[in-house]
Amino acid sequence: MSGKLRDFYGPRGYWPLWIEKGKVGPQGDALIGLIESADADGLRPRDYDPRQLRSLMEEADASGDPKLLARADLAFSRAFAALVSDMRKPSRRVKVRYLDPEVEPKNEEPRDILRAAAVAPSFVDYVRTIGWMSPFYVNLRNVRAGFAERWSGLPQDAVPTGVKMRPGMKSGAASLRRRLGLESGAAYDKALVAKVKAFQGDHGLKEDGVAGAATVEALNRGDDYYDRAIALNLERARLLPGPYVRHVVVDAASARLWYFSKGEQDGTMKVVVGARESQTPMMAGMIRYATLNPYWNVPSDLVERKLAPRMLAGGSFTKKHYEALSDWSASAQRLDPTSIDWRAVADGRTELRVRQLPGGNNAMGKVKFMFPNDLGIYLHDTPSRDLLAKPARQFSNGCVRLEDAERLGRWFFGKPLKADSDEPEQHEPLPQPVPVYLTYLTAVPSGDGVQFLPDVYGRDAM
Repeated sequence: MSGKLRDFYGPRGYWPLWIEKGKVGPQGDALIGLIESADADGLRPRDYDPRQLRSLMEEADASGDPKLLARADLAFSRAFAALVSDMRKPSRRVKVRYLDPEVEPKNEEPRDILRAAAVAPSFVDYVRTIGWMSPFYVNLRNVRAGFAERWSGLPQDAVPTGVKMRPGMKSGAASLRRRLGLESGAAYDKALVAKVKAFQGDHGLKEDGVAGAATVEALNRGDDYYDRAIALNLERARLLPGPYVRHVVVDAASARLWYFSKGEQDGTMKVVVGARESQTPMMAGMIRYATLNPYWNVPSDLVERKLAPRMLAGGSFTKKHYEALSDWSASAQRLDPTSIDWRAVADGRTELRVRQLPGGNNAMGKVKFMFPNDLGIYLHDTPSRDLLAKPARQFSNGCVRLEDAERLGRWFFGKPLKADSDEPEQHEPLPQPVPVYLTYLTAVPSGDGVQFLPDVYGRDAM
């Protein structure tokens, strides 16, 4: 037994992990099946030798020989640890900024991989559901093979644009039939309607059987586009932790947030994220504290582009509950708004520190959740509810506005989060810091297919 495996087996008295009642348990078959499908992970099944594992399992099960069973247990543990390690290795194609050592990708030791599996509520379910990987990864991986089987290899003929094709029409139907692999003809018949609906369903489009602009655009993207998009998003999702890690995920492409613990998704909500010109970055850090009754430190570019012109046009500084400060230090002095050269601020000749006081109109709402970083990105409450009702919610200056900050606060702290007084900037440390991952997923599972979201930030093309 290698030293790395001994580090796992020794503390458990060399009790087997894979053997149950004198045979390799169902988790063995689950691992072999997972290895045989490892192409979906960009891995080579032969590197984990599923044939040898199956042969060893059959031989050990048939003989019941304790030595063969022990050998099988070690072989399955070795293959499992290697597969998990390789599956979790980050891709060089995806750039994420890691703010804290706790969230940086690590080369896990076999003992740690095996220990995590051994304490799962159900080891066989842990293997079958790929419980060490993010649900975003697992779900996209699971639909990838069926998606490719249904839609790869069809003719790549372009479908005419600018015409909405409906059942019963003949104009353009011939090219639509060719593109979808149906027999030649000019009829927009039931077979074509069914095929169009199937394509729409598998691509996250409205299943109405009508080849409108969105459906034609999707058809004309071709196989390579979808294969690359799924592969790229799998690489992004690969960097997210499994659900047994207590953590938060913010996806800027769909403008949603999820939170997980103990192997389950505990909740989800809408968010507003950065606009194209002020994107929410891909980053990960540790949420360490909440700030109640927060100030809003207005970004300098907004002070220059929006606030200063309003002041020059006669706007009231104090009615908006703003205050200007002499500098960015903790001992900064408040400035008299009438003494400020707003023309110099608007022209970019003077950089001014401005903050909005806590209260009902404060852009931060009642609370913000902080994972310290030099970009000034955090999660926060918002009084502006109208943007949350929109289907596309990329409007912020990079921070993440929460649909329900109160609910998320209860999850973080295990109790309602309330300020002790009206005092500004009351900091409350989390009982245990929680990892947060800001990602960008433009291909996500949808039923039996995949929904391809708009690449608002232009990152897929990059």
